[in-house]
Formats: sequence, C-alpha cells, structure tokens
Amino acid sequence: MPTAMKEDYYEILGIARTASETEIKSAFRRQAMKYHPDRNPGDKQAEEQFKKINEAFSVLSDPQKKQMYDQYGHDGVNAGAGGFNGFNASGFADVGDIFGSVFGDIFGAGFGGSARGGKPRAQRGEDLKVDADLTLEQAYGGLEKEVSYTRVDRCSVCGGTGAEEGSSVKTCRSCNGSGSVVYRQGFFSMRQTCPDCGGKGTVVERPCKKCRGSGVERVRENITVKIPSGVRTGVTLRVNNGGDIGTNGGGYGDLYVEVHVKDHKIFKRDGDNLVIDAQITYPQAVLGGSIKVPTIEGKEVEVNIPKGTQFGEVLKMQGCGMPRLGKKGFGDLLVNVKIEVPKRPTARQKELLEELAKETGGKKSFFEKLFD
Repeated sequence: MPTAMKEDYYEILGIARTASETEIKSAFRRQAMKYHPDRNPGDKQAEEQFKKINEAFSVLSDPQKKQMYDQYGHDGVNAGAGGFNGFNASGFADVGDIFGSVFGDIFGAGFGGSARGGKPRAQRGEDLKVDADLTLEQAYGGLEKEVSYTRVDRCSVCGGTGAEEGSSVKTCRSCNGSGSVVYRQGFFSMRQTCPDCGGKGTVVERPCKKCRGSGVERVRENITVKIPSGVRTGVTLRVNNGGDIGTNGGGYGDLYVEVHVKDHKIFKRDGDNLVIDAQITYPQAVLGGSIKVPTIEGKEVEVNIPKGTQFGEVLKMQGCGMPRLGKKGFGDLLVNVKIEVPKRPTARQKELLEELAKETGGKKSFFEKLFD
C-alpha cells in the first residue's frame, strides 16, 4: 500500500522557504495558539494539525535538520532519526521555551513560568478579616480597640529558613532552584511544582522541629486598632501588613477589621441620626410643655412640646445625633412622640373626660373610646 505523501513543513507553518529564524518562531506561535488542544477540546483534526505544527517546527528551528530538509526533503530528515517520521523529541527543549513565553499567560501553570528555571516568584501573603463589635456609645466616641486573631508568620525558632540550627539550606537538585519541574509526554510539555522542595527551590538537611521545615507557623496576634467616631456596621478598616506572610520572599498581606455596632436598648440609629421614643401625657399634648430625654453622651436635653402635638409626631433636636464619619458636624436626635394613655383612669379623670366630651358636641374623643 503506497505511503501518503507528507505535507511540506513550510506550508504547515504558512511561511516561505526564505523565512528567517524569527519568522519561523512567530509562525509557530500563531499556528500553535490556533490549534492547541486546550483551545480545541475534543477536536481530533486540531489535535492532528497541532502535531504537524510541532513536527515542522522541530525540524525548521534546528539549523542542521533544516539544512537536510531543504536539500533532501523528508527523506533527509528521516535518515537515522528517531521518533515519528523524523520528529525528534529532543527538539522540545526549544518548544518548551516558546510555550513558556507564549502560553504561560493563556493556559496557566501548564506551560507557565520560565522554561529555563530561575528563582520561584515571590507571592504576597493572604489578606485576613476580623470582626470588631462595638456598643453605640463606643461608635459615638471612637476608641482604640484591641483585636485578637491568628495569622501565618515566620517560624520563631528558625526565622523562616525551615532548617534546624546548624543545618544548611541547599538548592534543590530536582529543579535547580526554580521551584518547578517540566514533564514531557509525547508532544506536550507540562510544568508543575517541584515535588521535592514544594516550590521553594531549596531543601534543608535537617528540618526545623517547630515548623517541620515550612519556615512558617501560625501565631496569635493582639493589635490595637484606632476606630474613628461615627462608624457604623459594615465599615472596614485596613491594617497594612497585618495579614499572612508571603512566600518566596513576598510581603505580608493586609488585615481588614470589619465593624459591627450592637443594637441599643433606647436609641435606634438612622444614618447619622438617632431615634428615641418619648412618652407625654394627654394634657401635655394639648396644652404643650417640655420633657427631658437622654442623649447618647449620657446627658439630658430639654425638649419643647408644642401645643396640639399629635401621636407619632417627630420632634427634632438638632446636632444631638451621631458624629458624621469623615465629616464635620453631627446628626440629629429625633424624638418620636408617644401619648401616654392611663389604663385605669380615676373617677375624677373620667368625670373630666365626660365634661370634655360635652364640650366637643357629644362626640366621644379618642381617649374616651379607649376607656369604654
């Protein structure tokens, strides 16, 4: 059975025979990105084309193989070559380099990082969050509050080296200090975290007993956070470098303190305003007068009751509310009027109400209806 004629390597990459080394690499990048299996899952034709692209590049990127191919075609490359139809897996060293730079940002760690090694990338530590519970009085005045939490920090015994005292730290032989290793299978080159050093790039002879060679430990922290006056539930304060320590020399993350203000037994909060219920008598509602109500500061203020004040009417005490966070001034104290109704009126009270009913034309007032 005759053997199918193989496609021309230059045609596979879509370039001329006079293409330079740079043009060959650029063409390979374009074609490989287009037909990469990760971009074409389950597409057998794309997979076959991807194999052809790799085979073509492995030949045309090698000066000696390219010269043989230019002179003798596929027969010149196949002579003495291993692999499949002249494709030598050793050519993947350069392919891996291109994958590292081209596909690293597209497909992630599979082809990411530096194909030639180097130090592991420093990574910033994780941010942490802790809650701070305040009373309404504390939210009004502001305070310095101590918060307690747990974070990851350098080992207190080995100082972060992960090594027992007197033990040395050496470059990992498996990854040559890069923190990752490349596995090659068929046409693919995959980069993974080094299993021997865990991505650190170094190994220790005798691991620290405290941290078991990790170089870090969980520690309990107690810090003082300055909480400004006027805060409300949901306000978040940031403490720089209060989070976990980073890896491979990376800096600390931040700590975020989220404020929660507890409900008050007397006052209700409405933005920067405070709301309080106040009881007045029926005569005060009709004739007017004044009452005293408490403030969040622990003082009392006198509230004038206008004549004819109605049930549920709101009287405003300007500037007696909460401080405006980040601004000047205060909110207001809103006094919600409740008219006190005697549950067991005396005989004299009933007599007076009956007289009032006659004055109003015999119609029963609201209060008389309550006493029926």
